[in-house]
Amino acid sequence: MHQQKSYETSAKGYLYIVPTPIGNLEDITIRAINTLKAVDLILAEDTRNTRKLLNHFEIQQPLKSFHEHSDERTRLYFLERLEAGEDLALVSDAGMPGISDPGQLLIKEAIEKEIHVIVLPGANAAICALVGSGLNTDHFYFYGFLPRKNKAIEQAFEELKRQKATMILYESPHRLKQTLWLIEKHLGDRQVAVARELTKRFEEYIRGPVTDVLGWAESTVIKGECCIVIEQGSEEDNNVDQWWLGLTLIEHVDHYINEESFKPKEAIKQVSDDRQMKKRDVYQAYHVEG
Repeated sequence: MHQQKSYETSAKGYLYIVPTPIGNLEDITIRAINTLKAVDLILAEDTRNTRKLLNHFEIQQPLKSFHEHSDERTRLYFLERLEAGEDLALVSDAGMPGISDPGQLLIKEAIEKEIHVIVLPGANAAICALVGSGLNTDHFYFYGFLPRKNKAIEQAFEELKRQKATMILYESPHRLKQTLWLIEKHLGDRQVAVARELTKRFEEYIRGPVTDVLGWAESTVIKGECCIVIEQGSEEDNNVDQWWLGLTLIEHVDHYINEESFKPKEAIKQVSDDRQMKKRDVYQAYHVEG
């Protein structure tokens, strides 16, 4: 266990997590600007985009690239600078670093080295979309981007089916129609809200049953990154989804292997998710006791 007292003096440097605007430059905070002006180095997902932001606010601090392809050696270099007492700021192209963002790993490793991680509040597309959707905000589940491969998509929707909270997805404009079709296929004609171009001049919310929103998407040229907010499932939905109740655990695993071409390891994981069991217990029952 390690207790971080964020604003106590430390011999090590501080890693500041600084949200940036998701479209409207006026959404940056005074604290974010002052922090970016004070740190020794700024780490950016795309240095070209971030340099435009820094120039707009007359921020002259050094800037280095940190993105999903940055290797372990790069992370170690930045961690060494933090351990030597330098302060670094991590930004993403838009919104909160670490959310559907490569900065998550650097944050994790900094915490493991007991480096202070200071998160500034700021713009976040998912929360804006959720609040503007008009759907229930008491409980919500953020999934982010769906996977690309068909089998992984099917597994993702098996997970989403069990959610009893409002769900939030991120999606690119060219995949929006396909994702809406998948929502209808797997979750039924639920209420959804598509939020696009958030905080920009052409901000738009499209709200309604997913069949209607899909019809809109099929007749529209869609531009800009999108958030999809999906109505929570009902108790009845969750009961209907338990199609496997009549199967033994071994039959359940065999179904995924034989009928859906899962590898045994994937099938065991899916069964553990379906039945809310630990994977090792499913493995034991299938390979040892079975």
